[in-house]
Amino acid sequence: MPSYDSTRGRFRLAESHLAVLGHRTEGEEVPPELAEADRELREAGLTDHEGNLDLLLSPLVSTLRAPAVVLHVEALGEHGTLHHGVTIGDGCVYSHESWPGSAESEYVRLEPKMLVWALARMVNLQAEDTVDVATPVIETTMAVLDAGLDTLDGLPGLTAEEGLERVTDALRAAGLTRRPQLGTLARLIAGMRSSWRMTAAWQGHDEGTPAARVRGFAVWDCGPLGYWHRELPAEPVLPGQVDDTTALKLVRADAKEVWQMITGLLPSVEEFARTPRQPA
Repeated sequence: MPSYDSTRGRFRLAESHLAVLGHRTEGEEVPPELAEADRELREAGLTDHEGNLDLLLSPLVSTLRAPAVVLHVEALGEHGTLHHGVTIGDGCVYSHESWPGSAESEYVRLEPKMLVWALARMVNLQAEDTVDVATPVIETTMAVLDAGLDTLDGLPGLTAEEGLERVTDALRAAGLTRRPQLGTLARLIAGMRSSWRMTAAWQGHDEGTPAARVRGFAVWDCGPLGYWHRELPAEPVLPGQVDDTTALKLVRADAKEVWQMITGLLPSVEEFARTPRQPA
């Protein structure tokens, strides 16, 4: 159910609720397949019987419908894939965070100066102590990585040593034989806490011509083994760009470096499309 928490100014909304709000804002009829979401919004007091939005929702809806910058976080962990992000509008900034097993996300208005902190919290960025590894750089192919990942479903019930041995055997069979990289990649796969990628999109320009711009980066969070920046394949990765022969490159990074990567996603003023001059 959608809801509003007045103590923190936060909303819980599903994609279906946002779709209803979009139709209401445009003065359109709500399609039958969204009737249930429409009813839930009315019962939560976020719209009235005529479909008018509660005033508290107006800044959020305006920001989502006319974003200047959209930052998206796709995080894969034990409970599947979650989608979080931040939308920067004209005067307002909102974050949204999902929860495993829930259709709704939590939307909260942010102070702009808290933007990077909010993104870092979404990926649980922590300056934890880490252990030594045999090599800080791993270079192989996606086929090797897939072979290691395919073993994960069979690891429950095994001891840590048995699981690591199984991953190592799969990587070796797929063609990774360099001992330092083989041992390190096996430990990363067996000990991975989560992996995530973060992208930023905005209306920029290409040599003066308005054009959509996107940039991003991807990271593995391997707990005591540290953070690993996936330099290759480089983000943003489009459908069909990656196959078994695609190069994989992982480089160890500390929390400060990951924080700087998050900061570097945000476009500068010069990267936005300029408003064309109106004729005199």
